[in-house]
Amino acid sequence: MNEKLFRPQFDTLKLADKLWLMQTLAARYHLTFRELYAFSRWGQRCTTGLFEKGGREFVFVPGDTVTLGWESFVQGMDKANQEELADMFAEIEYEGTAEEFLRQGMAPVRQVTIGPMFVGRKLEEIGWESVPMNDPRITAHPDWLKNLQKWAGRSGQSFEIHETFRFERNGDSWRAWLCHPMTYLEFQRSLLWELAASLPTPDEWAYLCGGGCRTLFPWGDGLDYSMHLHHFESEEDQGKPYDMEQPNFFGLSIAYDPYQRELVEGKILTTCGGDGGCNICGGMGPLLGYLPCSPHCKPEVREDNGIHNDYDFFRPVIRVQTSGWRMVSSEDER
Repeated sequence: MNEKLFRPQFDTLKLADKLWLMQTLAARYHLTFRELYAFSRWGQRCTTGLFEKGGREFVFVPGDTVTLGWESFVQGMDKANQEELADMFAEIEYEGTAEEFLRQGMAPVRQVTIGPMFVGRKLEEIGWESVPMNDPRITAHPDWLKNLQKWAGRSGQSFEIHETFRFERNGDSWRAWLCHPMTYLEFQRSLLWELAASLPTPDEWAYLCGGGCRTLFPWGDGLDYSMHLHHFESEEDQGKPYDMEQPNFFGLSIAYDPYQRELVEGKILTTCGGDGGCNICGGMGPLLGYLPCSPHCKPEVREDNGIHNDYDFFRPVIRVQTSGWRMVSSEDER
């Protein structure tokens, strides 16, 4: 096993050696190396490589042995979080502790070793094909365009028929997408064949999201109400970047919108990072609304294997083999 691919050793490499390692890995896995970049957030940091493949951005995430899962507070909740939970507990007549309540939705504590990998930096939609407005598959349906003409006079930014098509306003014009529904297993096969990539496992996803943090969220044991959050923005925050959507310590935009479930690897459809907005729609407030975005939240397993194109998203990962090759340092090469 090449220990330099794991975080304790990787973080101590000289920049020249790290650059050499990234270039070597890029050649081996047929990616285009762009640059080294230092990411730092919520008390964790990583200087790593940025790559490109097939129009997608990837980042190298070193492996590590970490503790995942949650069972108790490390710091404890602040007053605002405590008050929000107390109000909800009173409404549902719950008499247990906050820890007991939250623990029900958390994965068990365990220690795991996560291997190194290239990871897609952003979530991607599933089954949507961007097409020109004059695509024959669009023009063959004059009723779609007629409905769009009616919609265009309103202030809406998009018009969609579920699992069929979508139009989005693009300045003074419109862009079109066609939907291609597929099952979870069909999507996994297409990801492997088209990108030579996979979905992260639930443990890998938890590591990518939290980096082994022991708090409820990567930044602490409660929701930070000063953040600009999806679905809870004030008028003065409109147009500002969403805090949780900004790159984390690995350079990933991950677990920032509870409406967006992220597919992970499993025998049947499994997701992390969101609940499709169920808690928010149920009026549970910001804290419980965002609880599914915790790296420790139990993965959701769905028996139907049908992907919902509006709520299910993915990020590709390319796992790096840690045996069978030796890293030659930049000094050795010289």
